[in-house]
Amino acid sequence: MTSSTSLPSAASGPAGPSAPSDRRRWFALAIVMTAAFMDLVDVTIVNIAIPSIQEDTGASFSSIQWITAGYALAFAAGLITGGRLGDIYGRKKVFLIGIGGFTLASALCGFAASPEMLVASRILQGGTAALMVPQVLSIVHATFPAHERGKVFGLFGAIVGLGAVSGPLLGALLTEWNIAGLEWRPIFLINLPVGIVGLVLGRKFITESKAPKALRLDLIGVALVTLGMLMLIYPLTRGRELGWPLWGYVSMAGSLLVFLALVVFERAKARKDGSPLVELSLFRVKSFAAGIAVQLTFGVGLGIFFLVWTLYMQMGLGWSELRAGVTGVPFSVAVSFAAGISVQKLVPRFGRKVLQAGALLMIAGLLIYIWESGRYGMDITSWQMVLPLVVMGVGMGLIVAPLTDVVLSEVPKEHSGSASGLINTVQQMGNALGLGLVSVVFFGAIGDGLKPQQVGPAFGEAFRDSLWWVAGVLAVIFLVMFALPARPRQHVEGGDGTDDASDTADVTDAADVADVAGSTAVAADGPGLSKEPALTP
Repeated sequence: MTSSTSLPSAASGPAGPSAPSDRRRWFALAIVMTAAFMDLVDVTIVNIAIPSIQEDTGASFSSIQWITAGYALAFAAGLITGGRLGDIYGRKKVFLIGIGGFTLASALCGFAASPEMLVASRILQGGTAALMVPQVLSIVHATFPAHERGKVFGLFGAIVGLGAVSGPLLGALLTEWNIAGLEWRPIFLINLPVGIVGLVLGRKFITESKAPKALRLDLIGVALVTLGMLMLIYPLTRGRELGWPLWGYVSMAGSLLVFLALVVFERAKARKDGSPLVELSLFRVKSFAAGIAVQLTFGVGLGIFFLVWTLYMQMGLGWSELRAGVTGVPFSVAVSFAAGISVQKLVPRFGRKVLQAGALLMIAGLLIYIWESGRYGMDITSWQMVLPLVVMGVGMGLIVAPLTDVVLSEVPKEHSGSASGLINTVQQMGNALGLGLVSVVFFGAIGDGLKPQQVGPAFGEAFRDSLWWVAGVLAVIFLVMFALPARPRQHVEGGDGTDDASDTADVTDAADVADVAGSTAVAADGPGLSKEPALTP
């Protein structure tokens, strides 16, 4: 979530005015953490209400995908730009614009009169979140002295975990309560009072800060990334519905040319003014290049799994929103537990083998889930899902918590912030790509014109087919992980200030995983609970 420049420069920003005796900084902390919590809950709350949204609005399967993929794509495209806008124009100013826009977009989502309006509002929500979220950790870094940041990051991790657990349950309750006959709409409207209060109090208590030497905006780079992703994801999302027209294949092939143009332009941009959107020199570091591949493919796998899991439970098995939300709790708990021991105990001793073990455990959990789904069919219970979900959750916790530290461990210190921002953006893009692939791996396995009694078995079969795809993605991740360093170097807060930037970027990534998941189970947020011990001296 943090820009490539905000954290390193924040260390030299106006941290001075926030003396330890200044209580105003704690009010500022509460405000920015509330905004982060609002974003996390909004991400995790949506999938649980998708069946209700489809029933009420008549949304097509492609619209359902774009309700989630549109947010992820807009958020990914704007992450680095949002952070740099904060560096240039002031983090407080951009944060307030972001939270104001996010609140407005939430209102538009809540009052959407059609699926098209909801999709457009979700894209706007993702774009404004990309302005708001990168400022959170930058404001913390600029406001609190180094010796207090361990406590602050631990508190931030707790907020991430709280958002992880409360998001799907809150979404399920708000949908089932059908407040004032609004059905699913309160999941968005609940952001309005929170956002307004954050906007008012933020103007009063947050101290402005800027980077002393902010980089210029690379708008052409942002445009090329967004265009390339749209040319790739839009045909994937609409292809099945439109009968896979020729223009779709042309668009997907053309996206490769756009990404090639991006590489050429970024090289020229780096030579011209040293402020490219993507720092291509980072890819000369083998472990970083491998880590980017892991993040991208991991995002694809998560994007597929969490959406099809929701659809399988609610539309296939006919479960209520509340039952589906509660079913995901063991998964979230397992991620949190495994994330804690991976960062504190396992990775320092066993290195990348821990991450590879996580990939194998996730594959094992998927295989158990596939077997159980086929064995019990429509009679499967939430209790029978506990075993595969816990196994998957433990595996996921072993990966997501230490992954950024491992990927950044061989990156030069002066590029740690840029590398972290790129990691976060790539994983968000992977998530959007995975959501687009749902049309192929899930809806493509469901026939048209099904009779009511055929819907459940068809969704179950499509769910199992999708899990095989996710297992294949994880197998690729396991192999790519051999290119990661056997044992990551340890970052210590303090020193020359650059390590601070690296460490803070790592905390930010823990929160970003939450946004990437966009899931009913929310388990990807769990790692936030375990990041703080890794940062304290």
